Amino acid sequence: MTTPDVTVTVIVYNDAARLPRAVASLLAQTHSNIEIVISDDHSTDDTPTVARQLAAQDHRIRYLRLPENSGGCSAPRNRAIEIARAPYLMFLDSDDELPPRAVELLLAAHREREVDFTMGAVRRVRVDNGRRSTWMPHLVAEHRTVEGIDSDPRLLFEHLSTSKMYARAFLDSHQLRFPEGIHYEDQLFSAQAYCLAKAFTIIPDPVYVWYIDPFAAAASASISNQRHKVTNVRDRVHVQRLIDDFLVSSGHAGLREDKDFKFLKHDFRMYAGDLPYRDDEWLEAFAEIMNPYLETLADGAFTRLPRTERVVLQLLRDGRLSDARLAARGLGHPVAPRHVTGDDSGATYWGEIVPSDDRARRELDVRDLELDTRPFPHAHFRHEITELTPGPGATLTLAIRTYDPGLRLPVGPQRASLVLAPSRRRMTVPFRLDPIRPGVFEGRVRLDLAAAQLSVQGFDGVRHPLLRLVQQGLAHSGLLLAPLDFTPVRARVDYRSGATPHEITVEPEGRNPGRLQIRWRPVGMTARVIRPVIRKVARPKVRNAARLVASVLR
Repeated sequence: MTTPDVTVTVIVYNDAARLPRAVASLLAQTHSNIEIVISDDHSTDDTPTVARQLAAQDHRIRYLRLPENSGGCSAPRNRAIEIARAPYLMFLDSDDELPPRAVELLLAAHREREVDFTMGAVRRVRVDNGRRSTWMPHLVAEHRTVEGIDSDPRLLFEHLSTSKMYARAFLDSHQLRFPEGIHYEDQLFSAQAYCLAKAFTIIPDPVYVWYIDPFAAAASASISNQRHKVTNVRDRVHVQRLIDDFLVSSGHAGLREDKDFKFLKHDFRMYAGDLPYRDDEWLEAFAEIMNPYLETLADGAFTRLPRTERVVLQLLRDGRLSDARLAARGLGHPVAPRHVTGDDSGATYWGEIVPSDDRARRELDVRDLELDTRPFPHAHFRHEITELTPGPGATLTLAIRTYDPGLRLPVGPQRASLVLAPSRRRMTVPFRLDPIRPGVFEGRVRLDLAAAQLSVQGFDGVRHPLLRLVQQGLAHSGLLLAPLDFTPVRARVDYRSGATPHEITVEPEGRNPGRLQIRWRPVGMTARVIRPVIRKVARPKVRNAARLVASVLR
């Protein structure tokens, strides 16, 4: 029997539906001399039957079933390593795929120069909307060989084990295996591989397709999508402590600040974005687990973060959990705090109190946000919906409060408008914001969604209204924060303009800062038959003919 060049292990657990797609991506590889090991973590669905059928169809496929479920990714990978016959190893999850040239390109990089592992780009695909992106693109932008992780510590951010092809001799010489009995095993395994490798090659080509399902049911969500569980927080912090110990024992303690920055910027940041949606009990448990670990991190890691992230961290460390939840709604967006407070030194702090200690004063000082001096189009305001009242048809009345902690707006009523663009024609609804105290304004606006002018084929998607202000000819548009728990409002709209009928849903965003979210969905015969034709055809004459048919059908 010919020795394979590469063994690719597909780990699977109760994923009979997607396993064939993963295996098909391996059978389609341009480099065909591979071994495929399906490593089953004792599935209880039809996975064993599907896996055996796949193995019977191609001699390169072997099926390995663990005698009992391990509850993680490490054991099925390690058991496959034990029986792998090739000098190079790769790993694939059953819900993902390899691009056709992944094996060819990574193996070529190994043969170009002797290195411990090779790695490439990861293409992320959103399951809900098909949107594609590249994971950490700046780290894999060019073909290069890295002589040890100390020469580019940024690579600690790329902690996926599946984007790499490992030399079997490298793993064996260091007895490097996936840690069993813990979650986030990739982070520890990758940190160890980076530190132990003398050299590794990076190629810019995509070598892995990672399917992201942000709205997966809790029971089927991946470990990284189970951040709502307190145990998930505990697991992640536990792995970080193991990595910290390894950095010291392997002589890489100098990487600690870079690794801590990665934890704050990536791992903690994911939890921070979810804080507005967590209840008090969860927040208290989160702080109890997270705060002791935050105290061990290098000070320099905090100073490398944007101010808004440092504010959330400090509020958490100070036990101001409700404030941390409030501050987290502005992460990643130019959202101002509701209030700021100054002291005799000229500093300006987040919130309504002056911090009591030096560290808190340093971290909560928001002068670098330039709330009072930033150019008006880029100024920071905070627009919150305080009341949402459905009306007849597809109408809504919104009560809005605008916070202007930098006092950028002149005294007196302000002209404002809501801006919404579900089509090429923007919908603008003017209203007035009245001052109720310095830096705070309130207003009411009636929004009639049936007045939006859609194209004939309609619109299938989501839009978030913006609040627009104009001062001295300069315009500012800011996002509109919705209550996080209001009951969604649904209405059917038959547009007078001749556009296809739509079902419209008004709802809280449910993630990120929690914007007001409006969802359009075409309904009826035109949506089922004509709209797909209009979207696919490119020639103007055909497009116009399809629109004419749509008009006749209506």
